[in-house]
Amino acid sequence: MNNYEDSDSVKMRLDEIEEQGYTILEDAFDPELADALAGELSELERALAIQPGANLFEGHRTIRIYNLLARSELFQLVPVHDSVLPVIEGVLDRGCLVSSLSSIAIDPGEVAQPIHADDVVIGLRRPHQAVVCNSMWALTDFTEENGATRIIPGSHKLDYVPEYGSHPVSIPAEMARGSVLIWHGSLWHGGGANSSRERRLGLAMNYCAGFIRQQENQQLGIPLDIAQSFSPRLKELAGYGTYRDLIGHIDKSTPAQRLFGVETEFKTVWDRVD
Repeated sequence: MNNYEDSDSVKMRLDEIEEQGYTILEDAFDPELADALAGELSELERALAIQPGANLFEGHRTIRIYNLLARSELFQLVPVHDSVLPVIEGVLDRGCLVSSLSSIAIDPGEVAQPIHADDVVIGLRRPHQAVVCNSMWALTDFTEENGATRIIPGSHKLDYVPEYGSHPVSIPAEMARGSVLIWHGSLWHGGGANSSRERRLGLAMNYCAGFIRQQENQQLGIPLDIAQSFSPRLKELAGYGTYRDLIGHIDKSTPAQRLFGVETEFKTVWDRVD
């Protein structure tokens, strides 16, 4: 597995995201972890009787399982993974949050997803700094034939978003199992059509800036007894900390202090400047 924690490597990846809107981390996680995650998803699909989506965006031949941090302890390894998180923090900052963690399995016969930007519902004038930074973990090989994510390099710099249902010229983000695609939330992209005989399986590990609302409500969607078992860093990423020692506090205490009895001193940003 490659060392993506190295500062020079992280800077190179950040430069790629700044310039082209995305980067691909090859050999970012072990095949054993890929197998374990895929096996867990297969069990969940059966146990929860998950069905394909009911709209074009989610896909009529695509299986999605949401709120994975509430499903299995194994998924706790994903948001804090050393190969990926340093790059995410470089795009957003250390105060970033888990926006959502879900799986996307594109089955044979699926058509291409409409090209879109993940921050399309956020009403900021474009182009703007990244407030969303998302990643796709390849649990199988991603090829053009089996529906690799389609991307439009440089589109994060445009001052408009694509018309829904359009399919502008794009390229496939082909990558081997164990790789991770990371992109700026304004990058135009979409799942590809699957003309193969195999399922394309990935994890959508999405993050947002600490000052905006998460796509999936982590605090209500994850039972407290499960959240209490999270590592300190994962608790912060799930929203049980504060952003820059202010945003998200509860009567001058962190949510983790209030809910889990974490005995760490908390000072607001205003306490710290005196």
